[in-house]
Amino acid sequence: QVQLVESGGGLVQAGGSLRLSCVASGSFFSISTMGWYRQAPGKQRELVAHITSGGSRNFADSVKGRFTISRDNLKNLVYLQMNSLKPEDTAIYYCHADGVRLRIRPGMYDYWGQGTQVTVSS
Repeated sequence: QVQLVESGGGLVQAGGSLRLSCVASGSFFSISTMGWYRQAPGKQRELVAHITSGGSRNFADSVKGRFTISRDNLKNLVYLQMNSLKPEDTAIYYCHADGVRLRIRPGMYDYWGQGTQVTVSS
């Protein structure tokens, strides 16, 4: 139905930058909201940032001023630019698509990517 594939994770020193990308593919008409969540070892998954198809953005307080999110609706891509990274940003980052309208059946659905590891060394 819908597949989300992330890329761009890796190891970076504190203060460095990384850019995550996620592309959605499959049989769907539209995606309302695309975003990023993260989960550190022993912690719950938390919202990092998301962006609607209209461009409205929301960020976790912990990343405001350091991370930006952007989206290409035509290519079904979402990006997370992470600057001034801190060791506490270390986590698996998951792409999320919400409000997905499928071609094969009515309703709206949400999907997750497999995750990409981001490790920030001190």
